[in-house]
Amino acid sequence: MDGKGIDELCIDTIRTLSMDAVEKARSGHPGTPMALAPVVYLLFTRFLKHNPKDPSWPDRDRFILSCGHASMLLYSILYLTGYDLSLEDIKNFRQWGSKTPGHPEHGETPGVETTTGPLGQGCGNSVGMAMAEAHLAARFNREERIVDHTTYVLCSDGDMMEGVSQEAASLAGHLRLGKLIWIYDDNRITIEGDTALTFTEDVMKRFEAYGWHVQRVEDVNDLDALTMAIKRAREERERPSFISVRSYIAYGAPGKQDTASAHGEPLGEEEIRGAKRFYGWPLDKPFYVPQEVLDHCRKVVEKGERLQREWEERLKRWKERHPDLAREWERVMRGDLPPGWEDSIPLFKPQGKDIATRVASGDVLNSVASRIPELIGGSADLAPSTKTIIKGGGDFEAHSYSGRNIHFGVREHAMGAIVNGMALHGGVIPYCSTFLVFSDYMRPSIRLAAMMGTKVIYIFSHDSIAIGEDGPTHQPVEQLMALRAIPGLVVIRPADANETAEAWRIALKEKGPVAILLTRQGVPILDPERYPIREGVERGAYILREPEGKPGIILIGTGSEVHLLLRAAGMLEERGVKARVVSMPSWELFDREGEGYRQKVLPPHIPKLAVEAGVRRGWRDYVGERGDVIGLDRFGASAPWKVVYARLGFTEERVVEKAMALIKEG
Repeated sequence: MDGKGIDELCIDTIRTLSMDAVEKARSGHPGTPMALAPVVYLLFTRFLKHNPKDPSWPDRDRFILSCGHASMLLYSILYLTGYDLSLEDIKNFRQWGSKTPGHPEHGETPGVETTTGPLGQGCGNSVGMAMAEAHLAARFNREERIVDHTTYVLCSDGDMMEGVSQEAASLAGHLRLGKLIWIYDDNRITIEGDTALTFTEDVMKRFEAYGWHVQRVEDVNDLDALTMAIKRAREERERPSFISVRSYIAYGAPGKQDTASAHGEPLGEEEIRGAKRFYGWPLDKPFYVPQEVLDHCRKVVEKGERLQREWEERLKRWKERHPDLAREWERVMRGDLPPGWEDSIPLFKPQGKDIATRVASGDVLNSVASRIPELIGGSADLAPSTKTIIKGGGDFEAHSYSGRNIHFGVREHAMGAIVNGMALHGGVIPYCSTFLVFSDYMRPSIRLAAMMGTKVIYIFSHDSIAIGEDGPTHQPVEQLMALRAIPGLVVIRPADANETAEAWRIALKEKGPVAILLTRQGVPILDPERYPIREGVERGAYILREPEGKPGIILIGTGSEVHLLLRAAGMLEERGVKARVVSMPSWELFDREGEGYRQKVLPPHIPKLAVEAGVRRGWRDYVGERGDVIGLDRFGASAPWKVVYARLGFTEERVVEKAMALIKEG
C-alpha cells in the first residue's frame, strides 16, 4: 500500500469492504461496487451537499443508487463518511435485522433516500425528487434560496433497459430539470453475459434526443475526467445531465473482471486474494479500513455541518423577512395539514340526480386543494376523464414549476415512480391518476410505495365493467383484488359522492399510500343525514340498511353495487325476508377495527352474500364458509354498461335468488 495517494486508498477501501461483506454473507453483488467505487467516492467527498449527522436536512443533495443490487457500494461510503452505520453493520450485510439489507431500503439505513432494487425505479424516483425540489423552490425561494439542491443517480445497464427509466427520462428532458444528474455505469455486463446479447443501441444519442446534456468518461478510474464531467453537469442548469462512464465490473479480480459471474455471486476466496494483491492490500485482514482513510472520509462531517449551518443562517434571515411563508414552510416540511382543512370537504345532498364518483372526486379535490397548497399531481393524459385537474392551479412545466397540475403524459410506469420520489422528497402531497385497469402498469411502483409507506394518493377511475362499450381491454376485473393484495396499501371503493368525500379525507390523513377507485357511470347519492357515512367509511364497513327485527341475510357490497343491493333488499322484504345491507368501501380499514365492531357489522351466525363486479377471490374471509359471492371470474364484454351488467349477472333478481338459496340452506 506504500505510495498510494489518499484518493486511491479510499477507493480501494470501498472495493475491499464490498468484496468482504458479500463473501461473508455468501450472497450479493460484488462486481459493481468494485467498478463504481471511484464514482461514489468523488460524489460523497467532493460534490454532494450532505451532512452525515443529519440525513434529513431538507436542503441536502439527494443520492439514489438505482442499481440497488450494488448496495454494498452505498453502505461502504455511508460508513466511511460518518453516517450512523458501523463496521459491524457492514459485517452483518444481508443478515436478519441488520442496517445493511440486500438492497437499499428507505427507513432501514441512514442516508438511503429510497428503496431500490427493481431496476429503473430509482431513476423514476429521482425525477420526482427533482420535480419536488423545483416546485418548492418556485414556491418558497425569495431573496434567499432555501431550496437549492441537486439529485444524483447512479444507474446501470439494467436501469437503461427498463421502460420505466425511459419514460421518466423523456419527461425529465421535456421539463428541463437542470438539477438532475444521472451517472450511467457502462460496464457492458449483465447476469446472462455481455450486454451485446440484447442491448446495442446508442444510449447517449437516446438521451440527447430526450433533451439531456450528455457527456462521456472513457475510464471510471480517471478521477480528473470524472471530476470535470460532474462539474460540467452541475454547471448545466437548463437541462438534466447524463454522464456515461465506462467501468469494469469486478475491477482487479484476476479471473472475474469483466465477466457475468462477478455480477450476482461472491467472488470466492482465491479471487478476493487476487484482487487484493492487485490493489496492494493486506491479504489477511478482512474488513480492513486504514485509519488515514477513515480520517479523510470523516472530514465530510465537518464540511456537511458547516454547509448546514450556512443554510440555517440563510433560513433564519428568510424567516425574518417572510414570517407567514416561513410558517407554511415549517408546516409542509413537518407533513402537517393546515388547520381547518377538513371544513373544505363538501357534503352532497340527494337531488334526484345520479353523479359519478369520479365527478364527485373532482369536486372534492378542488375543494381541499384550495386549503392544502402542497397537494400537487395529475394523470397519465386522462385528467378530463379522471377529473383530476386543480382549477386555477397552473401547469407544472419547464421553467414554470409553481404549477400544481402535472401532465405526466401516457407514462403510467414513470408516473408511479415519480410520485414516490416526490413524496420521499417531502414538502408536497402527490396524487396521480389513470383508469383502474392501467394500475397494472404502475404495480411495481405501488408495491414500493406500500413498502416504504410513502404518502401518495392514487385516483383510479373507470372502476368496473360499467365502462361498457370500451370492452374487456378497458374493463377492470382482477385489478381491485390485486391492489388489495398489496400489504400496506389502503384501497377504498366508495359507493357514492359522500363516501368519495370521506375517502379523500382518509387519504389525506393516512401516513401511507391510498388508492381511491371511482365509477365512470352515475350513481345515486346516499343521504348523509340518514346514513352514518363519515364514521362508516372511516371504519371500512358499516350498516347502511337495517330491517326491523333480526336480519335473515346480510348483503355486502362496494362501489356502485351497493345501490343494487339496496334495491334487492327491498325486493327481499316484499318476500318477507329481512335484509341488512352493508357498505364495505375498504377491507383494509375494516380489518383494523376490533373484533367487536367487525362482528357487530357482520355477525358470524347470519348468512352473507357479497356482490362486487370483480373477481370473487378473497371475499370468503368476510362471507364465511356458509356465505356466497356474486362476482366475475371472467373478462367483460363490449356493450352498453347496463347490458353488460345484466348479461354478467349483476341484477336485483340474481341477488334475490342467491339470497333466498342461502337462507334455505341455512
